Amino acid sequence: MYGSCSGYTDDAHCVFDEIKLKNTVSWNSIISVYSQRGNVHTAFELFSCMQRDGDGGFVLNPNQYTFGSLMMATCAAGNSGLYLLEQMLGRIKKSGFLNDLYVGSALVSGLARFGLTDYAKDLFREMSGRNAVSMNGLMVGLVWQNRGKEATEVFMETRDSIDMNIDSYVILLSAFSEFSSPDEGIRKGREVHTYLIRTGLTDVKVALGNALINMYAKCGSINEARSVFNLMINKDIVSWNSVISGFDQNKCFESSIISYCEMRRTGLVPQNFSLISALSSCASLGWIQLGQQIHGEGLKLGLDLDVSVSNSLLVLYAEMGHITKCHKVFWVMPEQDQVSWNSIIGAMANLESEASKATYYFLKMVQGGWNPNKITFVNILSAASSLLCSELTHQIHASVLKHDLGKDVAIENALLACYGKCGEIGPCEKIFSRMHDRKDDVSWNAMISGYIHNELLSKAMDLVLLMLQMGQRLDSFTIATVLSACASVATLERGMEVHAYGTRAYLEGDVVVGSALIDMYSKCGRVDYASRLFELMPVRNVYSWNSMISGYARHGLGEKALELFSAMKLSGQAPDQITFVGVLSACSHVGLVDEGFKHFKSMSEVFGLVPKMEHYSCMVDLLGRAGRLCKIEDFINKMPMKPSVLIWRTVLVACCRANIRDCKFELGQRAAQMLFELEPQNAVNYVLASNMYALGEKWEEMVEARKSMKRAHVKKEAGCSWVTMKDMVHVFVAGDKSHPERDVIYRKLKELNVKMRDMGYVPETSFALYDLDLENKEELLSYHSEKIAVAFMLTRESSMPIRIMKNLRVCGDCHVAFKYISKIVHRKIVLRDSNRFHHFEDGECSCRDYW
Repeated sequence: MYGSCSGYTDDAHCVFDEIKLKNTVSWNSIISVYSQRGNVHTAFELFSCMQRDGDGGFVLNPNQYTFGSLMMATCAAGNSGLYLLEQMLGRIKKSGFLNDLYVGSALVSGLARFGLTDYAKDLFREMSGRNAVSMNGLMVGLVWQNRGKEATEVFMETRDSIDMNIDSYVILLSAFSEFSSPDEGIRKGREVHTYLIRTGLTDVKVALGNALINMYAKCGSINEARSVFNLMINKDIVSWNSVISGFDQNKCFESSIISYCEMRRTGLVPQNFSLISALSSCASLGWIQLGQQIHGEGLKLGLDLDVSVSNSLLVLYAEMGHITKCHKVFWVMPEQDQVSWNSIIGAMANLESEASKATYYFLKMVQGGWNPNKITFVNILSAASSLLCSELTHQIHASVLKHDLGKDVAIENALLACYGKCGEIGPCEKIFSRMHDRKDDVSWNAMISGYIHNELLSKAMDLVLLMLQMGQRLDSFTIATVLSACASVATLERGMEVHAYGTRAYLEGDVVVGSALIDMYSKCGRVDYASRLFELMPVRNVYSWNSMISGYARHGLGEKALELFSAMKLSGQAPDQITFVGVLSACSHVGLVDEGFKHFKSMSEVFGLVPKMEHYSCMVDLLGRAGRLCKIEDFINKMPMKPSVLIWRTVLVACCRANIRDCKFELGQRAAQMLFELEPQNAVNYVLASNMYALGEKWEEMVEARKSMKRAHVKKEAGCSWVTMKDMVHVFVAGDKSHPERDVIYRKLKELNVKMRDMGYVPETSFALYDLDLENKEELLSYHSEKIAVAFMLTRESSMPIRIMKNLRVCGDCHVAFKYISKIVHRKIVLRDSNRFHHFEDGECSCRDYW
């Protein structure tokens, strides 16, 4: 009696201890209590005592009921259960109980559950007497091993020789969801369902209705599961649990929640299973308030102490970003299991700001004696990837090898991604080469992403070519990743090659690929192609709209960007934080100050979006470009957060613009000083400060800024321009004499200078940021990298637009010169600098000199 009541095992043992004369029945009873509770150690300890002590010192021999209980215990023993089972098998043979129906049935079930299915089937066939219990035990073991088809075959072979019971049909229905072909499984399930309706069994036993719900739900036919549930005359808590979890598993999350609420209205008290499914559906829907209400209900019922319920709460709060509640739920758990540790580590790893805490929990887990599994390592590698910590990655890799998980494809993929982000491409290549046939789509994508992250685009493209040669299909993620890389270095030709493959693979209509194509073409200077693709997209998401809005802004087409933003709102697509970066940039590039402030205010007032630092930076840039320096300081002082490096650098850039060089330098000096303090090792800050002083002809301050740069031991990034010709990249720096065609290039440059001067060009010597005489300044300006690049391109006969990339902002003199050159050679010149695109045509620039 005490053993049958949960939580009263100690009372059962007290009664047992008080029995003065213990017989076999007494020992079997107490062994059965601990076996049913899964307390393997105590069950076998009692078994030893039974044989050693017995009754009055006499040895008591175990009988069939003793062995039956111990068989049950081995199934709860985990990895050591098989070893115990083998020992028990020897003892059973020795005792002569192998042919006993009760012991044989328990042994068949145990062998099957531990994967010794062939041995279990042989033993089952050799049994002199078989019944539904022995058959059910074998079928359960096969189902546990995901061998549902074999379990069905056992049923079919023995159905005419034994009397089936209700459990037989329940187990048979559970087997169909384990078929390798879901269609075949559901077809068999419908046949059994038809038989049960014909015999009237479905209305007799609730267990069969519950089994049918589970079978249909697990086979993916949730509507049939719903029909079975609705037609059931009698429903118990298992029926409700089955339909609630079935909806959740089939992603019918709202139906799962509705069913949970309906169950509560019937007066039934929720169990842990119903809470777990309801919480899972809340997490998937993002319904945090309802999830918290269910959490409160679990607290009242004491179900929060259930480890699986607590694990579901961890997932819910992690999905919603409620990290503090994750910590609280985890530490108030009376005990944690492997899932608990994996959940808390995964929750921390998914947020870059909490990645270091993931390593803390990982160490606590290991120190607590838990062995990390595949999920643990995938999660902790994600954290190491966010931390960009190579040393931690190597340590985790060593632990993976120690636990003999080095050939698990999920872990290998996680290692590829982690090493790639940490800048260690060597280990990536070693792991990838050793994967052989284990490579999947994720492996290829991780390796390609690693090359791209480390700016090895040529190797990434070679790997793409290898994929095609091996017959490996490029998925939408691969294509989008490569297109993103092409966009980052503006390799239009490579991007068009990938576009061609995407078209052949019928992936052009995919929203991810389409959005990546728009981004690539706009960043490679073909905003016309991007616009055309955008108009042809069958489906658009927020990324598609953002890419096109940002593309227009980048090319100085602010009005088009704002028109598109209006169309986006009318389409019903809600803007996000990134949308407003593009919108505010568009306003900045065309000088729409008032409209920019209107959109900035609408973020919080209309769309409920909290402006971030990049949005404030856009507004500072907007004021700076418009020459309203006096308003910048007031705007910064009213910011709700402390200005970051991004803000101060934007201020300094504003102070460096030639059209405001006569303004006061106090704000610029303050910005420079803040940058020197916040980022002393960034050379850009010193260069910007130096340029600001040079533009104001404050040569002493300029020299001091450059001395500060030397004292900080930092080096300025060399300005360079590059062009692509016949899939070959030609890179130039100022005054470049290294190119093999330098003589031809400089003759062309000299010819251009003469023609420009004849048309009225006067060098803008203020952009020669040195205290030199006028003649030297003019010579210095003549050999800027972008001018050498355009001269090189003009040595080739062509009427195609000239496309030039520059890693820094184009100087004012080159900007003026390019307008003259475009008119002289009657060719369009597209220049992409670090800020935006400039389209020069017939003596005009798309930026209208507002840049």
